[in-house]
Amino acid sequence: MEKYDEVKEILKKNNQEQLLVCYDKLNAEGKEKLLDQILNVDFELIKDLYEKTKKGIEMGDDVIEPIEYVDKSKLSKEEYENYEKLGDKIIKEGKLAVLTMAGGQGTRLGYNGPKGTFDIGLDTHESLFELICKPIKEANEKYGITIPWYIMTSHENNAETVNFFESHNYFGYPKEDIMFFIQGELPMIDKEGKILVNEEGFLKLAADGHGGVFESMLKSGALEDMNKRNIEWVFIGPVDNPLVNMVDPIFVAIAATKKCMAAGKSVVKARPEERVGVFCKRNSKPSVVEYTEISEEMSTKRDANGELVFGESHINCNLFNIRRINEIAANKLPYHEAFKKANYINSKGELVVADKPNAYKFETFIFDAFQSMESMAVMRVKREEEFAPVKNAEGVDSPETARELYINFHKKN
Repeated sequence: MEKYDEVKEILKKNNQEQLLVCYDKLNAEGKEKLLDQILNVDFELIKDLYEKTKKGIEMGDDVIEPIEYVDKSKLSKEEYENYEKLGDKIIKEGKLAVLTMAGGQGTRLGYNGPKGTFDIGLDTHESLFELICKPIKEANEKYGITIPWYIMTSHENNAETVNFFESHNYFGYPKEDIMFFIQGELPMIDKEGKILVNEEGFLKLAADGHGGVFESMLKSGALEDMNKRNIEWVFIGPVDNPLVNMVDPIFVAIAATKKCMAAGKSVVKARPEERVGVFCKRNSKPSVVEYTEISEEMSTKRDANGELVFGESHINCNLFNIRRINEIAANKLPYHEAFKKANYINSKGELVVADKPNAYKFETFIFDAFQSMESMAVMRVKREEEFAPVKNAEGVDSPETARELYINFHKKN
């Protein structure tokens, strides 16, 4: 009972006694799991995050300015060839690793399973994982090496993802060069700052956002593995873009030539009101400004050539120098709150089914890492060549639109 008494004391001190509401109903294994969960909670962090929910987003006196970018399609033949030569050399020397963020479920697509296992409806019935894997395998063949592939899963989908790879023989990729690791989680809290209990009687946890990739790399040993392999550059991209170009010598070379610690790919906003974050400079540092933070005047402003001044959409295709990843991983990125609907067990042991947002989840954003840098390279690519997001069941950014983009791209190439 020592652990139980210790937990009770901690909960009393932090006014979170409701977390044991289902304890007596759990079996011995479940009781142990719940106690361990509670002992792993950073209650001071939860208190701080709760206090921040009362403040809202503060832009303050931030100065937002446009950022320079390189348009890949407008490079001269000589520039392209020089970048390609350097990029090929870096990749051939085994200095590049690729990382896929695949912690999500296919819920919004009406699909029950890890998002990476989703079939977008091609005649071949290949999953998103397989579509992403193919170009990496082609690059391995081209360069005569094997690029290490790291895959960030979640507690929710890790076992299913690993089983999927095993049952598909890792799509012919060398098993020893694929490493799975799990994304971090944080408890969800209600409007009074109380941590929620899920329907199984455990803490209600939510993934800590794509910015959590750095800390998860550190804790899992993935970062140590990269350092042992003498990796210099890590491409980090999403699982829900079948056109993601993870092994791009031009992109690597531009970052290396500009001596930047990070680079990001952009596509031109489809229209001024498109709900995407855009690259910018915030107080002279590289950043991404969310569509919720940008004024209508800024989002519609055009330059002398008629192009949007703030038109470089962040498509979550990022390249980081390993030295900077080591630094970012050792320091936490800021948390952002999201107000969500969450079912939970209340302090009386009753199930509460939410019909409107009632709880806060906390997440970090990968682009907050840019703010710690003096400069970064932004490379504009063509939407039809590198960006086919699968976000919604139908309409914009759906399997249908992604499938069309994917088929059209491969017809031309």
